[in-house]
Amino acid sequence: MSLFTQLAAATGMVLLTVLIHLAGLAVLLPVIRRQRRSQGKHVLASEVIGIVAAALGLFVLHGVEIWAYAALFDFVGATADFETALYFSTATYTTVGYGDVLLTPPWRLVGAIEGANGIILLGWSTAFFVAMVGRIRFVESELGRSV
Repeated sequence: MSLFTQLAAATGMVLLTVLIHLAGLAVLLPVIRRQRRSQGKHVLASEVIGIVAAALGLFVLHGVEIWAYAALFDFVGATADFETALYFSTATYTTVGYGDVLLTPPWRLVGAIEGANGIILLGWSTAFFVAMVGRIRFVESELGRSV
């Protein structure tokens, strides 16, 4: 397989996962805003629900992205089976990288780029989560002042 083919596949996967991530955050944002508006008298319970919902939403979002890479690796035969592809993809995306499973040589570059992609998307999620928690805490402090 040519270097161009590997780079094209990796670029396609990066584009796909960035779009999935953007769409996922676009869905989470209104959910969190709606949760903030409905705080009322039960500020702490609403805050906890909002944080847990956001964390679970981000976890699901990353899971979809990991499964997309695993599906590619399984489809092209870069691993022995889907379970191995999913294990490899999870370890690579999260940059744990145990090294006990390797892709076939024609797909190694795509695996390396998945690691870089995972770092960026996990960082993006971290920034989103910190901003979201900061907004919830700000709303709580504002409600506390007005009472």
